[in-house]
Amino acid sequence: MTLLAVDIGRGTQDVLVYDPGRPVENCTKMVLPAPTVVVGQRIREAAGRGEGIFLEGFTMGGGGVVQAVSEHLRKGLPVFATETAALTIHDSLEKVRSLGIQVVPRQPPGTTPVRTTDYMETGLRTALGAFGLEYPRYLAFAVQDHGFAPGESNRIHRFRILGEVLDEGTWQVWALAKDPPLPTMTRMAALRDQVPGALVIDTGVAAILGTLCDPWVRERAAEGITLVNAGNAHTFCVNLRGEEVCGIFEHHTASLDRDHLLSLIGKLRDGTLTNEAVFGEGGHGARVHRPLAARHIAITGPNRKRLLPDGYQAAPFGDMMLTGCFGLVRAWEHLRGRVPP
Repeated sequence: MTLLAVDIGRGTQDVLVYDPGRPVENCTKMVLPAPTVVVGQRIREAAGRGEGIFLEGFTMGGGGVVQAVSEHLRKGLPVFATETAALTIHDSLEKVRSLGIQVVPRQPPGTTPVRTTDYMETGLRTALGAFGLEYPRYLAFAVQDHGFAPGESNRIHRFRILGEVLDEGTWQVWALAKDPPLPTMTRMAALRDQVPGALVIDTGVAAILGTLCDPWVRERAAEGITLVNAGNAHTFCVNLRGEEVCGIFEHHTASLDRDHLLSLIGKLRDGTLTNEAVFGEGGHGARVHRPLAARHIAITGPNRKRLLPDGYQAAPFGDMMLTGCFGLVRAWEHLRGRVPP
């Protein structure tokens, strides 16, 4: 009775086959290219052959897919897509059509099909099967979802929702792990459509929960600690005391360096960081519950040493790249009970 935990980012998808009957260090782990990277490459391969493409499947993360589709169109090659696949490009089908993408119900003759999905089930089954591993019964995913609310910026919507769930959950960290996810979270909903009953939570939240599995972090959380996940695309920061969230912010990793990150953390800690300030400089936003002069900083994620080389480099179970997966396991056990051996 294993749990397949898949933390899906912009550059990689990090995979853990959690078996409660063995030490975590001995569980099967993989760090693979992210679905957006794989799908983007398939689109570019079709472009290299001069072929039009037909996107079919589910709504998934944009990123590399949107970039590859844009390149395809600039080369004068046709792009067709089903409605659900087209929502990967933009939440508005009207906007998708304005880009030159034709939304159609079935594959036009002479085009190359490209499947869109955050859940690369066939590839995962093949990889595990090659080593004689049984495919897990339980599945958990982490993705970043801006959500969709017509007439409202997706960045504004994302942080409005984060603020609302924290208010409803009295600013406890578990309030951020909504199960099931809210209906406006379209990317999460697509995963639930593919895997009914799967646990699907936010990547930033999964990373924070995973960081708390690090013994050094766990020992200092009671007195107050600032946790940072420096991902390939986004940096998510939580000021935490015990399980109480005192403040959060999220920014684009490429827009940050050490000094700017420390400046934002300082304002988060003294309670002066505003949502408008972070949003105004291109970030997602911020929410502050109360000031907390935390003494410690722990950072995880693939950009941790670039952004904060002198911070504590959190690596739960000795594996930083699997931090989000460990957070998924922790979320599963908190929300649904222990995975049966």
